[in-house]
Amino acid sequence: MPGRGTRATELLASRGVAHTVHSYPHDPRHHSYGLEASEALGVPPERVFKTLIVAVDGGRLAVAVLPVAASLDLKALAAAVGGKKAALADPAAAERATGYVTGGISPVGQRRPLPVVLDASAAGQPTVFCSAGQRGLEIELAPADLVAVTSAITAPIARPGH
Repeated sequence: MPGRGTRATELLASRGVAHTVHSYPHDPRHHSYGLEASEALGVPPERVFKTLIVAVDGGRLAVAVLPVAASLDLKALAAAVGGKKAALADPAAAERATGYVTGGISPVGQRRPLPVVLDASAAGQPTVFCSAGQRGLEIELAPADLVAVTSAITAPIARPGH
């Protein structure tokens, strides 16, 4: 799919990382991009991961990747990247840094390399799904491959609930 994919899918292909691309019709009225993907693809929400961009200690951006049905433990995320406090980044700043639109931000192939923290629960899954870089498009790959291609660290950053 060279030339026709997203930066994420092209990067995976260029590195020979085994992955599957899944598409579904995105409904702009859906309240959650991640839960929409889980429902549309018939995949349990603990295997579909959302990508959140956070500002650590007032500005340093980092990437949190966690199950769509969970909420981000901001303190745990900050600690994982050596900070004290974290807050969700401004959506415009997240889009500028990653080169992706909100709701389609992939942890793979971002415009600017940012530290990535993958929730530790991913290790218990055979494969995980994350955005392929546009709304309505998901990549399925092994958690270890996601860690390798993003240079992620793993840490328990998810709490139950949205």
